[in-house]
Amino acid sequence: MDFLLFHLLSAQPVKAIAARQPVDQKSGVLQRAGEGGPQTGTMTECFDCDNCKESLYGRKYIQMDNGPYCIPCYDAHFANTCDECKELIGHDCRELYYEDRHYHEHCFRCFRCDRSLADEPFTCQDEELLCNDCYCNEFSSKCIACEKTVMPGSRKLEYNGQTWHEHCFICSSCQQPIGSRSFIPDKKDYYCVPCYESKFAPRCTRCKKTLTKGGVTYRDEPWHKECFVCTGCMTPLAGQQFTSQDDNPYCIKCFGNLYAKKCSACTKPITGFGGGKYISFEDRHWHHNCFNCARCDTSLVGKGFIPDNDEILCRDCSNDL
Repeated sequence: MDFLLFHLLSAQPVKAIAARQPVDQKSGVLQRAGEGGPQTGTMTECFDCDNCKESLYGRKYIQMDNGPYCIPCYDAHFANTCDECKELIGHDCRELYYEDRHYHEHCFRCFRCDRSLADEPFTCQDEELLCNDCYCNEFSSKCIACEKTVMPGSRKLEYNGQTWHEHCFICSSCQQPIGSRSFIPDKKDYYCVPCYESKFAPRCTRCKKTLTKGGVTYRDEPWHKECFVCTGCMTPLAGQQFTSQDDNPYCIKCFGNLYAKKCSACTKPITGFGGGKYISFEDRHWHHNCFNCARCDTSLVGKGFIPDNDEILCRDCSNDL
């Protein structure tokens, strides 16, 4: 009887990658007094780039924690390098990142089909970014029943090197999903236990119920161990010595009491079990070790003897009469 284990496909697709606008600090354009628009005040102090020290009046700048930066200095010192094209991701570009790797939006694409992954689920396989379709086509298993791809993140069943969708692994008889229950394979078919027992399992000769495991065979017929009992006393016979009479099994004791010959000396049954031998004379029978002279108790096995009414005597004792 086999069991299945549930598996979750590896390489779960990432639904939404983190994205940020790298120019996330305060930005603006400084103007000199009297230039364009209403005047709100005058600036007498210098306002220069913290790196190149050039004046920022009339220029775009980005305010960082340690001071303002002109756009060229910001890009040179703070912009990340695109992992795909190896160029800087400028302040005016949308930047995407995944696992400490940064990309231009237009560079974040499927390695196989070149499809944009900016707003798509994707998978990283051996450092390659793949869209869900390409990953499934190349790396996902195919269901042996419906021949469709087992999608990442879905539940699947595996057995003997083959894969099924959970709902596709069904009993060949009742057509119901087997799921995580035990099952029995038969060539290319798979059966739930109740269906297999009903269809294939042998039935006990005594109670007619299914034998699922164990049991004994008697006269080429299957029996439950608990059903194979002595016909006389109903004692279980599995693993015990027994004999039969009219095709019915009997334990040694019942067979001896009911059918065996009785020893003329000790009156006990002569069953022949345990290597026992017996001797017959006319209508009388003896155990091998009971066939002795009635007077001197000498064994008469293989020797001449003289019957004297119900007794048997050796020649010496017979001559003394």
